[in-house]
Amino acid sequence: MGYKALYRTYRPTSFEEVVGQKHIVTTLMNAVKQNKTAHAYLLCGPRGTGKTSVARLLAKAVNCEDKEKAPCNECDNCKASDAGTHQDIVEIDAASSSGVDQIRDLIEKVKYSPIQGKFKVYIIDEVHMLSQGAFNALLKTLEEPPAHVIFVLATTEPYKVLPTIISRCQRYDFGKVGQEEIIQRLRYVVDTEGIRVDDEALRLVAVLSDGGMRDALSILDQCIAYAQDEITVKHVNDIYGITTIKEKMDLIQNIFDKDAKSLLNTIQSLNEKGVDIRRLTNDLVEVLKESVIYAYTSDSGLLQMLNVNEVETICSNRNANVLLKMIDVLMEATVSYRNASNVTSYFEVAVLKMMGATEVSSKPIEIIQQTVVKQPLNKPVEQQHQQQDIYPDEQQEDLVELPILDVKEEVKEIKPKKEEPVPTLSVEFVLSLLSGASKENKEIDKQIWTTLDGKSREITCAKCATILKHTDIAASGQDYIVITTDSPAEANQINDLQLNQELYYFVKEQCDLDKMIYAIDKESFVKITLEFKERWTKNELPDAAMITKYKKVVTKEKKKTNEEKLIDLFGEENISIFEEE
Repeated sequence: MGYKALYRTYRPTSFEEVVGQKHIVTTLMNAVKQNKTAHAYLLCGPRGTGKTSVARLLAKAVNCEDKEKAPCNECDNCKASDAGTHQDIVEIDAASSSGVDQIRDLIEKVKYSPIQGKFKVYIIDEVHMLSQGAFNALLKTLEEPPAHVIFVLATTEPYKVLPTIISRCQRYDFGKVGQEEIIQRLRYVVDTEGIRVDDEALRLVAVLSDGGMRDALSILDQCIAYAQDEITVKHVNDIYGITTIKEKMDLIQNIFDKDAKSLLNTIQSLNEKGVDIRRLTNDLVEVLKESVIYAYTSDSGLLQMLNVNEVETICSNRNANVLLKMIDVLMEATVSYRNASNVTSYFEVAVLKMMGATEVSSKPIEIIQQTVVKQPLNKPVEQQHQQQDIYPDEQQEDLVELPILDVKEEVKEIKPKKEEPVPTLSVEFVLSLLSGASKENKEIDKQIWTTLDGKSREITCAKCATILKHTDIAASGQDYIVITTDSPAEANQINDLQLNQELYYFVKEQCDLDKMIYAIDKESFVKITLEFKERWTKNELPDAAMITKYKKVVTKEKKKTNEEKLIDLFGEENISIFEEE
C-alpha cells in the first residue's frame, strides 16, 4: 500500500478527536445519545475546518450499535464506516455530480429501507455547486424525508444555497481552528510519528494554515518530505519562501535608518532566494499592525508574530501614526501587485515610500497609561482662553477632564476643512424602494452579507468590507438593496457618490451581487416603515423605483489617419503630402 497523507491518517475517528468546533461536536453528541437527530443538517465554514469529518462521524454514530459510546469504533457498522464500505452511508460530491439527473436518482433510492444500519445517511459535499434544477428536485424530499433518512449537506459558500433549502436544515457554522489547538494537534502527530520539530516551526505551520487543520497537516507533510526526521523553522521558511522574523526586523530597521543601499541589497538577496514578495508584504503589514496594537494596549497576549522585545524595538523608533502610514503604503502596494509584471520593483518603490513616511515625526512611542486630572474653571483668564482655543466647541462644565500630555511641539490652530453635506435619501424615494422590494430577494442577499466579516480580514477588501459589515439589509429589490446604519452620518457616508460607486463595484466583483446600495439610519427607517404600512392600507404607496446602475466609462481612442501616423513617426517638418490629380 502506498503512502497515506497525514490528514487522512489522522482524520478524527471519534467526536473527541475533532480539533476545535466544540459547540458543534457537543450538540451532535447529545443529539445522538438522546436519539433526537434531525432529518437534515447544513455544515458551513472555511475549508479544512472539519465539515466532512464531522459529517462522517455523525453518519457513523447514528448507525453505531453502542448508543452510549457512539461511535464506538468496534462494532461492525463502525468498522464498515471507517473502511468506506457501509452500504447505508452515501457520499456525493456536488462539484462533479451537480445535475438534476443524479439528484433524481438519489431521491429514487431514498424510499428504500436501510440495508445494514438504522439510518440511510446522504452526505452531499460542496452542496452549493448543485444546479438550480437539482436544488428544486432535492427540495421536496428534504422537506418530508422518510424517517430512516438523514441528509448532511456541507458547503464553504452557504450564501449560494437556496434559502428554502437552508430553512429545512439545522445549520452549524464552523469557525477557523485556533492556533493553539492546531499546534497541540500537530505536536501529537509528530510525537506519534517520531519526528523532532521545533516549537517555532510548529507555530509557523499553524500560522500558514490560516485556521485550517487539514492545511496544517498538509504543510507538515511537505516539511517532513523535505527535512525528514528533524524540522526547524528554517526548513519551513525555505519551502514556502518566507522570511524569518529577524529578516523582517532588519528590513524595518533599514527603513528607519534610511539605509537605502542595504535595504535594496537585502530585497535583491531575498528575491534571489525565491522569497514570495506578496507574502512578505502581508507579513510586514502584520508586524507593523501588531506594533501599533501593542503601543495602544501594552497587552502582550495580543501578539502572534512578534515577542515583547521585538515589538518594543519597533515602537522605540517611531510613533503609531508613522507606523500606520507605513501600513497604508504596503496596502497600496498589495493592490498594485494585481497588474504588476515585476512585483519586486513595486515592493522596492513601496519601501522607499516608507522611508519618506518616517520623516513625518521622530518622536518615539511612549507606552504609558494616561493620567486624568480634574481642573476647576476658577483659574486665570489666560488659561481659560487657552483652553477655549483648543476646545472651541466643547460646553464648559464645573469640572473638565483633560489628559496630561507631554507635548514639546508647537500647537498651531488648524481650521477644519469645510465639506459639502451629503443629501439624505428622501422619504418618498425610500418608500418607492420598499414598494419594489421582496422577501425572497432579501433572504438571498442576507446570506451574501454574512461573508463580509471574512472579507474584512483580506487586505485588498478591508476598507469596503469593514464599512458594510456593520450594516444590515432592510430591503432588497431586483437591482438594489437598502441597508441600515447606526447613525445618519454613516448612512450619508455610504450614500456619498464617490464611496457609493466604490462600494457598488466591490459588492459586484467580490460578492457577485450586482445591485445599487442605498443607506438609511435605523431610527429613520423605523419611521418610514410605519408610514409605509399606513400608506399601504390606504393604497397610496408610490410606484416601485426604477434604478439605473453605475457604468464604467470607457473612452475610445480616436483612430488616426495615415498622415497623422506619419507625422508622429517622422515629425511634421519632414513630411510633405501630395495629392494625386
